[in-house]
Amino acid sequence: MTTTAPPADTPTDALTATPFVAVTMGDGAGVGPEVVVGALVQPEIAALCRPVVIGDAQRLRAAAEILGVDAEIVPVESVEDAVFAPGRVNVIDLGLLPADLPWGKLSPVAGHAAYEYIRVASELAMEGRVQAICTAPLNKEALHAGGHVFPGHTELLAHLTGTEEVSMMLNSPRIRVIHVTTHIGLIDAVAKIEPGLVERTVRRGHEALQRAGIPAPRIAVCGINPHAGENGLFGYGEEEEKIVPAIERLQADGIDARGPLPADTVFFVAGRGDYDLVVAMYHDQGHGPVKVLGIEAGVNITVGLPVIRTSVDHGTAFDIAGTGKVEVGSMVEALRQAAQMAPSPGA
Repeated sequence: MTTTAPPADTPTDALTATPFVAVTMGDGAGVGPEVVVGALVQPEIAALCRPVVIGDAQRLRAAAEILGVDAEIVPVESVEDAVFAPGRVNVIDLGLLPADLPWGKLSPVAGHAAYEYIRVASELAMEGRVQAICTAPLNKEALHAGGHVFPGHTELLAHLTGTEEVSMMLNSPRIRVIHVTTHIGLIDAVAKIEPGLVERTVRRGHEALQRAGIPAPRIAVCGINPHAGENGLFGYGEEEEKIVPAIERLQADGIDARGPLPADTVFFVAGRGDYDLVVAMYHDQGHGPVKVLGIEAGVNITVGLPVIRTSVDHGTAFDIAGTGKVEVGSMVEALRQAAQMAPSPGA
């Protein structure tokens, strides 16, 4: 992999106007170190933001060697100490991983380290020292084994920032999906869905799309049952009870939300451009179509936090970790979207 330097005549004030992004390394036994290094040496990233990794310098150097990337991994004490130059990767080095940590094997040590990376990044964001967080994947089992029982990044970030309720949005080249419920069982998800939660989820998605430059988002809201219940034929009236009242309130406020719509067709029409956002009622209803339509370029955005947070839309990929085979496109896109949505420093 080769890189080219940004134009030499790029004004200094143009760089200082770009946001600082805290990039968490994720689970060090997975592909996180590789996707971080591989993405940060891309010239387009240098023009968009000022990334600072929260992770382990030694592991990043190992990843650079595996990828065959000529990258200078430089530990820094703080975001403010970072210097940005072609091929340089700044890292706040927490030094939590042993040098002999195996690639591709579940590790409680790596799980705890991944938690600490997120904790430090959250503190930096809440202090206003970075304008966004971009996360490499963690492993939920390793996170739990390391003593931190959270379903995933979304819930962990909500806890660390003191946020009561957030939503997961998946953004792919063809469709965007926001979830009313995520990491709970299907029976629990149906029980949890209620008009207030549906309404708040749609409003968070509407606001996020407006911030991303879509002034009047067209939003499709999925039903829960097959064919969205088909007028009571399937289910027990969940659509009328749990979804319709929310849509009526949203429409009364001028939000273009339509539904409940059958999930087996709505993703097709959204993919051809009829809708800007699909509201999925539960995890697999939304994740399946997004991953079929392009997981490599997908981005996970946590909506509702007091800070911008984006992530790759793939896991730790233990089966290829440490081999140099991982694609970095999703991380590049996650950084691009973090930079796009983040406020300017001092704003």
